[in-house]
Amino acid sequence: MVHPAPGHAAGTLVNALLHWYPDIGPIGTERRPGIVHRLDRDTSGVMLVAKNVVAQAQLAGQFKARAVAKTYLVLVRGKLTPQNGIIEAAVGRDPRNRQRMAVVSRGREARTEYRVLRYIGNNSLLEIKPETGRTHQIRVHLAAIGFPVIGDATYGVKSPHLSRQFLHASRLGLKLPSTGKYVEFEAPLPPELEQALRDIG
Repeated sequence: MVHPAPGHAAGTLVNALLHWYPDIGPIGTERRPGIVHRLDRDTSGVMLVAKNVVAQAQLAGQFKARAVAKTYLVLVRGKLTPQNGIIEAAVGRDPRNRQRMAVVSRGREARTEYRVLRYIGNNSLLEIKPETGRTHQIRVHLAAIGFPVIGDATYGVKSPHLSRQFLHASRLGLKLPSTGKYVEFEAPLPPELEQALRDIG
């Protein structure tokens, strides 16, 4: 969990940040100090946190302007074709279950670019570049086209090889607030996802 929420008061990223960097307390909102963007629970990878007010505002502006390059690695059930494509479908609250998101006509614009890296059995390892940042966007879009994320208990399919969804924020590209220089940060696949690929493949 990125920040405290009902049922998760402790053990979140925000709790850890406040312990190690108490000065970020006043940055951003009270519940989300320093947080510029979020990752879904059980999603691994690169995440951005601001350590001062100026950086927080500048970085949040880049996200709002869709100037941040986000790349994810995702394993889905099924052989996705064509191997390159864009999913364009509005995402909003599921009218049948308010705790879930869904593709809905009155939702907010959402656009997801994908590329098949390789097929593993009857599964596809994808590189995903979301152009928008809607809640659960990647998981909802892939489920909507019939290629659910493996290990995703909400929108996808369970897997004996994983205790969480195969969704990893592998790369984040942005301009540094201090210099304006474009930089990219990368996170390798964590061991449990590497092991899942070996077990499945």
